[in-house]
Amino acid sequence: MMSIIESLNWRYATKKFDSTKKLDEATVNTILEAGNLTASSYGLQPWKIIVVKNEDVRKQLVEHSWGQNQVVDASHLIVIARHSALSVDDVQAYIDNIVKTREIPEEAIADFKGMMVNTVSSINDQDKDVWVAKQAYIVLGNLLNACAELKVDSTPMEGFLPEKYDEVLGLAEHGLKSTVVLPIGYRAEDDVYQNLKKVRKPLSESVMYI
Repeated sequence: MMSIIESLNWRYATKKFDSTKKLDEATVNTILEAGNLTASSYGLQPWKIIVVKNEDVRKQLVEHSWGQNQVVDASHLIVIARHSALSVDDVQAYIDNIVKTREIPEEAIADFKGMMVNTVSSINDQDKDVWVAKQAYIVLGNLLNACAELKVDSTPMEGFLPEKYDEVLGLAEHGLKSTVVLPIGYRAEDDVYQNLKKVRKPLSESVMYI
């Protein structure tokens, strides 16, 4: 198996996918599980990983993605959406999950619950939306790394119209907003970008020790 550094050097933002090659279910589930295990503030997971399987829907999304065909040619299309209105109810649902999973009384984590309730209740909607969107990008990083480890190609995309995605996918009724898009699959043999050397700053420039 390749090392994590070898895997990350192998990956690139795939510009052209082979539409005839499909990921098997086990591989996709591994990638999704990696996303689900992503760290988040307090552990709240204020996001949803959406797998768009419907081909007709994906074709609709291309026109809202600046014509980027990765959206329809990749084996799978993932949309990471954030909660549009994180609330105390979400905190309680998380608390209930902790109580059930760890088999402890709610009273044992009363202080933790109080801290989360205070945070969610005290920040304004705009700041809360920014905070939650940041959590979605942590998921993206984990998904990218998982794909690289499994030799699955991927393309993180911000070049799309979130409002149109929300409309096509019906996200508003689920209390969600699309944040970032990730087509995954296998690169086309004639995607010239796969042969380009990766360009990154040396560690001496990108890392600072204090």
